[in-house]
Amino acid sequence: MPAQATSASFVPLSGPLGFYPVVPDASWVERLLHWGVRTVQLRFKPASGDDAAVREQVRAAVAAGHAVPGAQVFINDHWRHAIALGAYGVHLGQEDWAALSDAERDALRSSGMRLGLSTHTPAELALAKAARPSYLAIGPVFPTTLKVMPYEPVGLERLQDWARLAAPYPVAAIGGITLECMADVRNCGVDGVAVVSALTQAVDPRFASQQGLRVFEKGPTTGNP
Repeated sequence: MPAQATSASFVPLSGPLGFYPVVPDASWVERLLHWGVRTVQLRFKPASGDDAAVREQVRAAVAAGHAVPGAQVFINDHWRHAIALGAYGVHLGQEDWAALSDAERDALRSSGMRLGLSTHTPAELALAKAARPSYLAIGPVFPTTLKVMPYEPVGLERLQDWARLAAPYPVAAIGGITLECMADVRNCGVDGVAVVSALTQAVDPRFASQQGLRVFEKGPTTGNP
């Protein structure tokens, strides 16, 4: 079922997206918030489909966010647990959003949670904008080995164009982004840069997080990437 425009928007973000790690468990969320990161996504994938484990991970991530002023902790996929546990926000893929009934979408909106939606093409961007979310994610910017993607990399030039198309919604770029290229991605007019392995597989994750934060402290440079 394609996304339809509605009369209600999702609650806007309370702060900038900035450096945006996507991490596999709540312990990462806790550490990153302690290190000064303020936007984090829990992407917990239980091997056995253990719902109790999912709920506990969401509970711990939400609690960590509630304990830190200005924290924006998003829960990937597990929106029912996110609502029940008072999460700041949830992030969904295109297929996940399309699979929701009107009643489920209304429940998400009325919960007061923020919503982020993934997009990979201009057509998906248009569908996601119709949902009136809190922010949009565009990717993969570069090739990524984390999961099989049926989309070609967006690249910096198209990212810049698509970020303009996404207006007025904030944009997070994601996919294959390293700390070394983060400033170039930032210069494409995006509001946040999401990273996965650049942080979780770093030799020194705390140092990596500080590098990522510094990119946004400096702000974008002038000119095209």
